[in-house]
Amino acid sequence: MAEDGTFRSATHTGVRDHDPHGQDCRVREVLDRVADKWSLLVMALLAAGPRRYSELRRGIDGISQRMLTLTLRNLVRDGLVTRTVTPTTPPRVDYELTEVGHGLGSEVSALVRWAEGHLDYIAAARARYDAEQP
Repeated sequence: MAEDGTFRSATHTGVRDHDPHGQDCRVREVLDRVADKWSLLVMALLAAGPRRYSELRRGIDGISQRMLTLTLRNLVRDGLVTRTVTPTTPPRVDYELTEVGHGLGSEVSALVRWAEGHLDYIAAARARYDAEQP
């Protein structure tokens, strides 16, 4: 006899079998890439147009050279950003959103604008919460 709230058999639990190569996993991988703070900030800057590496570095407070390089490399790998090298001395390297990147870039820009518009609200909410903690 089954206890209250339990099933007699495992016919259907509503939980999918774990598929490490399935759609859910692939979606998480994409979201992990585009939703990290550095990718969001890089894409928000690139939404306004192509930028050189040095412009991106100056435009993102707190990002290290290594992190910017890794972020750009991953965005290029995922097809969201293009990297164009112009053979000059020194070489000129420009980064720009691809067509798919522009589609995401407009969404990212909206998210960044929302965050900027709610900085004071979030800070006040955190202060209230912290004041109430023992």
